[in-house]
Amino acid sequence: MDTKRILLVDDEPQITRVLRRSLIAHHYDVRIANDGETALELFNEFTPDLLITDLSMPEMDGIELCRKIRQFSAVPIIVLSVKGEEKTKVTALDAGADDYVTKPFGMDELLARVRATLRRTNQTIEKNTSNLVHGDFEFDLSAHKVFVSGIEIYLTPKEFELLLYLFQNAGKVITHHNLLGAIWGGNFTESTEYLRVFIGQLRKKIEPHPEKPKYILTVPWVGYRFDSGE
Repeated sequence: MDTKRILLVDDEPQITRVLRRSLIAHHYDVRIANDGETALELFNEFTPDLLITDLSMPEMDGIELCRKIRQFSAVPIIVLSVKGEEKTKVTALDAGADDYVTKPFGMDELLARVRATLRRTNQTIEKNTSNLVHGDFEFDLSAHKVFVSGIEIYLTPKEFELLLYLFQNAGKVITHHNLLGAIWGGNFTESTEYLRVFIGQLRKKIEPHPEKPKYILTVPWVGYRFDSGE
């Protein structure tokens, strides 16, 4: 079995000790960093499959760490924080986080988020091994790449998964509820802030004019419809 590597970043030793013990018990290879700078150094050496980071840390907080990681890696990121307000969640997601878990949380909940994040990333890469081409879009699924009008677009795993789902349902109106359930799971069908942030990120990356989208079209009060530009 391929052991997944997790880099855990938190400045509270009690939390890292408990999380590390539980993650190792579930057969993950875990490394600990107590601050953002150390995390960046460990990242290149350890090459994790998943990063779990606290939000509030001295020197470099979790938001800044996410931004720096996203400059060179698409690794999935889960943010932990005592701050549960929507504004903070949106800021973390906009910085590159794939998921956000509010403290205090149960270990079973975190483990479920970890499994879901790793599973979705693996499914997108492993189950789809061919190229998909239509309109302005080409997906190289085995290499986890997407090209728009022949130009490669850098996407995080969650952005890639969301765009692929929209592409595979081109022309259909997909409700907020169904889209959230398909990409984040049944527990997130009311988490519209996730969708708003990720749709905004995708538009910035693939749309010639994000303020007037031609590919990801909003259906007011309902959801979105994708047009591949055929």
